[in-house]
Amino acid sequence: MTMGDGPVSAEAVRQALARHRPADEREAASVRRFVEELDRLDRPFDEHAGPTHVTASAIVVGRRGTVLHVHRRLGRWLQPGGHVDAGEAPPEAALREACEETGLALRHPAGGPTLLHVDVHPAANDHLHLDLRYALVAGDEDPAPPPGESQEVRWFTWEEALDLADDGLATALRSAQAWTASEGELR
Repeated sequence: MTMGDGPVSAEAVRQALARHRPADEREAASVRRFVEELDRLDRPFDEHAGPTHVTASAIVVGRRGTVLHVHRRLGRWLQPGGHVDAGEAPPEAALREACEETGLALRHPAGGPTLLHVDVHPAANDHLHLDLRYALVAGDEDPAPPPGESQEVRWFTWEEALDLADDGLATALRSAQAWTASEGELR
């Protein structure tokens, strides 16, 4: 089953959101808003259908901590991620975007895609991003983004990353840190 723009994809996301346990009230509000928008939008995965759409990002984890990059348009350290391409499931989009933006060989956890965090936030040009944030596992290599991507990408300790994160990212990072401690799956 793919998660393109058909009704099956929105239903699959609704089911994932129903299973997800928000870490705080801000994330719980994001989940509620996400579901409201899914009910309203005809093509929630199409960035060209309107200003509100689903995005997918990655909290990259490894023995070295987490990887962040300076977003080219926003000029601040964020997790890698972006828009969902046609016919692509959000976990696939998170993996593709993170690999493209970091130059790292990444993978979903052995048990399959793991939704760590949900965040609804304003984006550039009066857009609203409904962001699904997945855990991706990395080895110990240094990031090596290709030309055209932000070259400011690096490993951070959890403490360093939390020091520069906004509220939404900080909650995602804390969730990722707890997940890595409980899963013990890092290479």
